[in-house]
Amino acid sequence: MKQFIYADNAATTKLDNEAFEAMAPYLLNEYGNASQPYSFARKPKKALAEARQIIAAAINALPEEIYFTSGGTESDNWAIKGLAFLDADKRTTITSAIEHHAVLRACEAIEHLGYPVAYLSPDSKGIITPEALESVITDNTRLVSVMYSNNEIGTIEPIKELAQTAHKHGALFHTDAVQAIGHTHIDVKALDVDMLSASAHKFNGPKGIGFLYIRKGISISSFNDGGSQEAGLRAGTENVASIVGMAIALRNNLAKLHENEAHIYKLEQILLSELSGLNFIRNGAEKHIPGNVSLSFKGYDGEAILHRLDLSGICVSTGSACDSVNTHISHVLKAINLDPLYAKGTIRISLGKENTESEVKAIAKALIKIVQQKQKAIYTE
Repeated sequence: MKQFIYADNAATTKLDNEAFEAMAPYLLNEYGNASQPYSFARKPKKALAEARQIIAAAINALPEEIYFTSGGTESDNWAIKGLAFLDADKRTTITSAIEHHAVLRACEAIEHLGYPVAYLSPDSKGIITPEALESVITDNTRLVSVMYSNNEIGTIEPIKELAQTAHKHGALFHTDAVQAIGHTHIDVKALDVDMLSASAHKFNGPKGIGFLYIRKGISISSFNDGGSQEAGLRAGTENVASIVGMAIALRNNLAKLHENEAHIYKLEQILLSELSGLNFIRNGAEKHIPGNVSLSFKGYDGEAILHRLDLSGICVSTGSACDSVNTHISHVLKAINLDPLYAKGTIRISLGKENTESEVKAIAKALIKIVQQKQKAIYTE
């Protein structure tokens, strides 16, 4: 039987078994609308309240500060647009050049409506420094949005320091924590962030569900107009089953957080050790999300490497997984000024808690074979 190794966990993750089992009753038997007043709606309504409490506790928030959404993209759009559309003065939003497209394109959308946006450049490791923010921010800035960790190169940003800089100038701070939630400890109060986006399928929850943390007291325009769900800010019948699954998946990941981190970091080191004979650049900062390994091979084509690995039953990504239909160099690699000869030959291997040492060695073996075959072909031409 052909091997199958999944090493694209930054794109999506396998659904947690307990989360799946917890979802089933709300798809089959307890299918009542949680907004209805009759007794059949009580269990779904209770399930929503319990899920909100679980998620809030996971990030040290209040239950009423958690708003359920369809995922990270919606959460990011709501944070960016929801604040902008309440601002009659059209004050500036500041973000970074390496954000996920959910943030960048939301910012482009408000720019078209006359809301100014400034873009911060990272250093070569993908770090947005407080000094870079300080050089751009003014007392007329409305919002600063910088991702917790980059989806392509894994770099973890100095979020607390960036939030403090924003608050010093009277601005609010939002972070896209889609790649981080469930994989590293996050405390919204300790970080001093005002809003935070998350998506369940990145931490072994179901697809199509996420949440936006909005600090109590912050005014934001509604995302959907209609019913009174989500405190009247996000109308629409609640996806009870997926919300329950998200809460259970997050709880289970955090219960074994340190164990998972240690396992994944060990896999990283094994992978890099096995590949030590090859010439490549490891992108990103030393402080990064566990398992996110971005490698660039000079003179190679990352798309070709991806397809060769796929023929061997190994799933990885190239550039940005959310932009996989395009073969151009990603905006992140351009922003960190990676040599184009290296950038074109970039793949991202994102390891998860279910990956094994034997799988990592198999990935390395296949990658070495691909690189050496190309080198041999060049030498014999």
